[in-house]
Amino acid sequence: MFALFNPAPRPCDAPLAHPSPALDLRAMVGAAAWARLPAAVQRRFGTAHADVAYEGQMDLRCSRVGHVFAALTRAWGGPLTHINTTALPATVCVSDNGRGGVVWERCFHTGTDSGAGRTVRSTKELGPDGRLLERTDGGLAMSLEVLEEDGALVFRSRRFWWVRVRGRLRIPVPALLTPGTCRVAHTDLGGGRFRFTLSMVHPWWGETFHQSGVFTDPCTEDASPDYSLNAL
Repeated sequence: MFALFNPAPRPCDAPLAHPSPALDLRAMVGAAAWARLPAAVQRRFGTAHADVAYEGQMDLRCSRVGHVFAALTRAWGGPLTHINTTALPATVCVSDNGRGGVVWERCFHTGTDSGAGRTVRSTKELGPDGRLLERTDGGLAMSLEVLEEDGALVFRSRRFWWVRVRGRLRIPVPALLTPGTCRVAHTDLGGGRFRFTLSMVHPWWGETFHQSGVFTDPCTEDASPDYSLNAL
C-alpha cells in the first residue's frame, strides 16, 4: 500500500460495493454532462463502483495562511495538510461506507516524523437537504456542487459546516473563517491514469492550498461494465 510500485492494470473483476442506497452523481451532474465524461471517469464515480486503491505521486503547496488553517483544524481531525513538497508518494483508497456514502482516504507517505503516514479521510454523502455533502470524521463538512468541465468531473464547495449529531445538526461556518472555496477536479489521462487537482482560494488571502497528482487505476476498461447512458 505504501510502495511506489504500481502493479500492471488488471480487469475490474473485484466485488462491487453495496449498491443501495447509492450516491448517484450521474443524476446530480445531469445526463448530458455525464455522457461527456470518459468511460473511466463514469466507472470510478458510478453507483456500481468497487472498492479500490490508487497509487501515485502528488505535489503539495500550502501558503502561510494555509498553515494557520491547517493548525486550527487539527481539533477536528486535521483534514488540511501543511506539507509543502513535490513528487510525494500517495495512496487514495475509495470504499463504500455501507450507508450510501463513499469514503475517500488520502494517505501521504513522506517517510519523515513531520508527516509520515499523514491521512486525510472524508465521506461524500447526501446531506439533509438531498444535496451532495463531503464530511470529515472530525465534523467539518462542505456542501458541494458537481459538474462536468471539459471532460473532467469537478466538485466545488458552496458552503462550509460544522456537522454534529450524525449529520442532523449543521452549524454554518462564515466564508471568511474557512480556507476558501474548494475546487477538486478529476481528469482522466488515458492509459489507466488520472490527475487529481485540489485548490482552495480565500476571498482575502488568495490560494491557501494546492494539491495535484497523477494516479494509476488498477482497473482497465476492457472488462469493465458499460457506464455510458446507452447502457443505462
